[in-house]
Amino acid sequence: MRYAPTLDPAVNNSRAIGQPAAVSAAPAVPASAPLPALGRRPLPAWVGALGLALGQGGLALGLLLFLALPLAAILLKSVTDADGGWAGLSVIASIISADGFMDMVGRSLAVGVVTTLLVVPCAYGFAYGLTRTRLPGKGLLRTIALLPLLAPSLLPGIALVYLLGNQGLLKGLTGGATIYGFWGIVVGEAFYTFPHALMILLTGLALADGRLYDAARAMGAGPWRTFMTVTLPGTRYAVFSACCVVFTLTVTDFGVPKVVGGDYNVLAMEAYKAVVGQQNFPKGAAIGILLLLPALLTFVLDRRLRARQGAQMSGRAQPYAAGVNGRRDAAFLALAGVMAAFLLLIIGVAVWASFVKMWPYNLSMSLRSYDFDNMDGGGWLAWRNSLQLAFCTALVGTLVVFVGAWMMEKVPARSTMARGLRGVAGMLALMPMAVPGLVLGLGYIFFFNSVSNPLNVLYGTMPLLVLCTVVHFYTSAHLTAATALNALDPEFEAASASLKVPRLTTFLRVTLPMCLPAALDVARYLFVSAMTTVSAVVFLYSPSTVLAAVAVLNMDDAGFIGPAAAMCTVIMASSAVAALILHLASRALVARTQAWRRPASR
Repeated sequence: MRYAPTLDPAVNNSRAIGQPAAVSAAPAVPASAPLPALGRRPLPAWVGALGLALGQGGLALGLLLFLALPLAAILLKSVTDADGGWAGLSVIASIISADGFMDMVGRSLAVGVVTTLLVVPCAYGFAYGLTRTRLPGKGLLRTIALLPLLAPSLLPGIALVYLLGNQGLLKGLTGGATIYGFWGIVVGEAFYTFPHALMILLTGLALADGRLYDAARAMGAGPWRTFMTVTLPGTRYAVFSACCVVFTLTVTDFGVPKVVGGDYNVLAMEAYKAVVGQQNFPKGAAIGILLLLPALLTFVLDRRLRARQGAQMSGRAQPYAAGVNGRRDAAFLALAGVMAAFLLLIIGVAVWASFVKMWPYNLSMSLRSYDFDNMDGGGWLAWRNSLQLAFCTALVGTLVVFVGAWMMEKVPARSTMARGLRGVAGMLALMPMAVPGLVLGLGYIFFFNSVSNPLNVLYGTMPLLVLCTVVHFYTSAHLTAATALNALDPEFEAASASLKVPRLTTFLRVTLPMCLPAALDVARYLFVSAMTTVSAVVFLYSPSTVLAAVAVLNMDDAGFIGPAAAMCTVIMASSAVAALILHLASRALVARTQAWRRPASR
């Protein structure tokens, strides 16, 4: 026998010990008498208002300290010279006017545009096949397509070296061309950005009103005309968002260019070399500002277009069901199969190379590359640090993100101060999406490494790495939590208010259990992202807090490409195991806490 959730603590307590709630005739209550309060005596209104103000103020202060001020530090550093004196825009002007700099900007833009033109159509076709056809094995294809999310961005570069490098397996197929340069970066970035575009397009294509397609068929429109007049216009905002994400990720990533870029220098790689190799912090800050501009531009355009987007699914909408079409399904199965094979080839080569004893002279299998403690990079300590970082990021990040989203979406702000804090916190919560990880990492160097900053003690420690990672991925997690909270009926809060149940009790007993799947999705996203991130933390670690993804970078620098592939494999395996555990935990907890969703047994 199952029970629906209730706000009455007495009823819940009786059910918790296996006793049915007592049913008795309720005494008559005069209409003019106030309803009795359930649970604890409600706190005064000013206590709730103060708690809300403190919570939203704390969230806004945290985002201000760990996001806005580091970005301000980059801006300040870009207008000072090497001695710390005021230089105005002369530093940026000298960098822009330097020989070859504008060519480097053009190369970065070219890589971003070509990668976007390659990835978005492929991801659109893949997403269309998963949502608008009757492909067999959709679950398997989707899983394969999302596998790159489990690996650091250096993995495709390493795999391309083994495939098409100077001694690669398929070197003969290149016709003498080299993988080091423009096309190597494009192919590597295509692997890295494909799942990001796919997730956006899957969401856009999943929203379809079947009545529009019925009307198109009734008017005699063929498949191509229906696609051009119904499907494509309905997904144009998702397409633009995917283009923005792919372009920004490509332009600001330095993992792939670091491995297969060769002499084809791009902005992100130049910023990394300016800080790590040349210790030229003003130059690194100036390039960071330049990298921030395209990200901000695409973010603003995306937000403006989203604001203009109308609802695609009305209350009378009918779900779209793909009809039987063997030719269509065969074509999309072939397309999805080719792309899945490409992704598996990149991953498979990297995993296989990690077990090769000595490439390319001795191809026998060995665990030699996994002896991390006897080579540069950080050893197995780096992997343990990454697990610690991922666990703390998932735990702290999920708590902060979900409570912050609840305060902004479900707790009414009645005072002017509360409304102001909510506006500031909401604006800051969306900012990380427009800030590339490399730029955020540079900001943390300039802000937290300053001797005049009392928070300088955090530099190089695990808490700062956790905070940086949470801030870096805050926006996506916040939007996930906010979407789940907004999907709840406002009558839950209205009922609790009328029964004078404390708001925190409603949150713990109703809101949180109902949003538990979304909370676990946020935890899984933060864990995997923390395991694979490189750009945001590459400047912040110390010898005792080196991370696995950074160890891959250090191993590649030292020429240990086999161990670098092995560490990528360990990162992927760890991320996959953690994601699977969280998925199973989500199913178990949902079955336990949301049994009321299933029909009652008879």
